[in-house]
Amino acid sequence: MQADAPRACRFGRRWYLNNESWHPSVPPFGEMKCILCWCVSGETHCQRQECPPSACASPATRDNPCCAKC
Repeated sequence: MQADAPRACRFGRRWYLNNESWHPSVPPFGEMKCILCWCVSGETHCQRQECPPSACASPATRDNPCCAKC
């Protein structure tokens, strides 16, 4: 038997469609805004947001909680 449609991905208790992306939720921490996952033909891929190195002594995370800015 051969499937015509791309396969969905299961992550935790949820199913995601092919090419759908999401921020994973990890108990007890909740939604991980700095990590993005996506479904590709039945396989889940996740990646942490990459941030450029900070060039100051005390960076702040005002605009983007994942990456520090001067």
